[in-house]
Amino acid sequence: MARARLLAAWMLVVAASALAALAAADTAVNGSSSSPAPNGWLRAHATFYGGADGSGTMGGACGYRNLYSTGFGTRTAALSTALFNDGASCGQCYKIACDRKNADPRWCKPGVTVTITATNFCPPNYALPSDNGGWCNPPRPHFDMAQPAWEKIGVYHGGIIPVIYQRVPCVRKGGVRFTINGHDYFNLVLVANVAAAGSIKSMDVKGENSSDWMPMARNWGAQWHSLAYLNEQRLSFRVTNTDGQTLVFANVVPRGWKFGQTFATNLQFK
Repeated sequence: MARARLLAAWMLVVAASALAALAAADTAVNGSSSSPAPNGWLRAHATFYGGADGSGTMGGACGYRNLYSTGFGTRTAALSTALFNDGASCGQCYKIACDRKNADPRWCKPGVTVTITATNFCPPNYALPSDNGGWCNPPRPHFDMAQPAWEKIGVYHGGIIPVIYQRVPCVRKGGVRFTINGHDYFNLVLVANVAAAGSIKSMDVKGENSSDWMPMARNWGAQWHSLAYLNEQRLSFRVTNTDGQTLVFANVVPRGWKFGQTFATNLQFK
C-alpha cells in the first residue's frame, strides 16, 4: 500500500511537471502569459522577410509599390489577418519590442524598440500549424517585418521572437501624396505618406465640373476608386482618417493630369 501511495504521488509530480512544460510551450508560441503585457502594450510574435536591404518587401498588399520612394524605407511589416483588417490597417504605425519575459534571451535585443509602417499582408498558411510555420494563421497577431527592422530587436538566427507592440501615431515628412492610375471611368487613387493615424477610413473626390462630392470605395489596400469620367478636370479629394480627422485637398490634381502621375501636397494630418 505504501509503495502504491508513493507511486501515485510520483505520477502526480510527473503530471504537474508535464502541465508546466506545456504551459511554458504555449507561452513561447502564442505570447500568452499569466502576467499581463506592460500597460498599453499587447503581445504578438514577429518574423522577417525581404533580405538584408529590404528589397524583397517592395510592392505588397497595400499597393505602396516602391517603399523607398514613398518614404517608408525598410521600417515596414506585413500584418497577419488578425491585424490587417482587409487592408484598413494599411499605413498604420506600430512600435515593437522583443518580449523579454517570454523570449529566449539568445535571440532578444532588450531595451530597444522599432517603429514600423504596415505595408503588406502576411497570408495564413493552413497547411502548417500556427505553432510551427503558420505564424500568420488566425487568430494570431503577427508581424512579418522587413529584415532590417526585425534585426533592431532580434538576433538573425532566432528567426521568430515573441514581441510586445502598441499602435502609435505616424510621423511623416511632407504632405499627403496621391497617385492616380486606372483608365476612363475608373480612377484608382493610391493615398500615401499619411501622418497621425496613417490609415484611411473614407475618401471622396470632386471634379471641377461638379459641385458635389462623390464617395470613393476602397479597392484594395490603400487604393481607392471612383467610377466616373474625370479626365482633364482639376480634382479635389476629401479624406477622413481612421481617427476621424477630415482634410480637404482642394484642386490638388491640375488639369491635364495623366494616369500614373503622383501629386504631392503641403497638407498633412496632425
